[in-house]
Amino acid sequence: MAQDLPEPKIISRDEHSISRKDIDREALKVLYRLRDAGYDAYLVGGGVRDLFLGKTPKDFDISTDARPGQLRKLFKNSRVIGKRFRLVQVFFHGGKIVEVSTLRCQSEFDIDGPVEVLAANNTYGTVAEDAFRRDLTINALFYDIKNFTIIDYVNGVADLKSKSVRIVGEPERRIKRDPVRMMRAIRHAARLDFHIEPLTWAAIKDNVADLKMCPESRLRDELLKDLKDGASAGWAGLAMDCGLFQILLPFYRKNPTAETRNLLLACLSVSDRLQRTGARLPEQFLFALLMLPWAVAEIGLLDDSADTAKKSNLSKAARDAVDRNLQHLNVKRAQKDAVTHLLTNLPVFIKYADKDKWPAWLTRKSYFKDGLLFYKVYLEATGGPPIPDEEKIVTEPLPAAKPAARHKKPSRQSRTPAFAEDTEGGVFGLRKK
Repeated sequence: MAQDLPEPKIISRDEHSISRKDIDREALKVLYRLRDAGYDAYLVGGGVRDLFLGKTPKDFDISTDARPGQLRKLFKNSRVIGKRFRLVQVFFHGGKIVEVSTLRCQSEFDIDGPVEVLAANNTYGTVAEDAFRRDLTINALFYDIKNFTIIDYVNGVADLKSKSVRIVGEPERRIKRDPVRMMRAIRHAARLDFHIEPLTWAAIKDNVADLKMCPESRLRDELLKDLKDGASAGWAGLAMDCGLFQILLPFYRKNPTAETRNLLLACLSVSDRLQRTGARLPEQFLFALLMLPWAVAEIGLLDDSADTAKKSNLSKAARDAVDRNLQHLNVKRAQKDAVTHLLTNLPVFIKYADKDKWPAWLTRKSYFKDGLLFYKVYLEATGGPPIPDEEKIVTEPLPAAKPAARHKKPSRQSRTPAFAEDTEGGVFGLRKK
């Protein structure tokens, strides 16, 4: 039996500050066309949240009661994407894309159903049902293009005003269905400088271990969102306080020392500042910043008193550590190699930093630009001069993967099968059942 959904709060046009002049022009075109065709159309999610707070949204997502097939007929310049839930992307000149979703049903939120990880479904529903499927109350608001009101089923407006991050519904139950919701709650609290309300915070602390149930690639992607968001220092502080950081990055084991924590937060603060000014730091650079405080504490990366034998083994120790500690996030080999280079060459940059100029042999190295930036981030994080905002950040891309070797075309006379009958892997390498 599905739960009874409450009546919404309707915030009229004169009670909120959202104006159509602040909505993306292409998104408005989609909203108007849906409305004029007789469909319900809403600006949803982060777009409503940011506009309410007076911020400029990164994305303008739209929900409607029109089905994907109807959307395709209405917008010829569109395509359907997605497996778990189908979305329609509407294309405009200049590469602009507006995503439109059909309102979802409440089956996933059914309080009488068993608690289990969310299964794939493609069923549709009402505004109320869609609102209760969303992760956070501040992201569950709907701006109605018909009358310019905000529809609020979950007290999201009140949470925006009180600067609270709250999971929709029963926090522990929602986290059990999708543990990544914990990461999203912390991300939005850090990004908006909000606090996490007590019940949600307690549920996160009690269930951080459930992150291990999520696919490695999904955790990596969510982590990279946090590192690229310009608020990674705030995120890391909250994540360490609740134990999520140690689950996501288990090489830090228990709570890191104050010195290690301070260096990590300082490095991430510099990264945040650079990214907020437009710098695009590559993923391997961000992973190296995450590992740097650990490497300093655990393998003596910057230990001047280390003997010659230990220093000669530093590269191998760092390589082994990077490979072991990033393996669970399914990080590519080329990225792990780049992380190793950044870490092991930092002592070299520190050694020659007091010279009048960098040695010629060092400037000729392929890693010089990335290594120099990594050193400057470390220097600023440890009390050195800040990297000038106007300094152009240039990073070297990873080398492209080598093309697959071309196989010799089999002889026309050959009738040999492409697989052996006694292989343990079965046909085409699939395991026999």
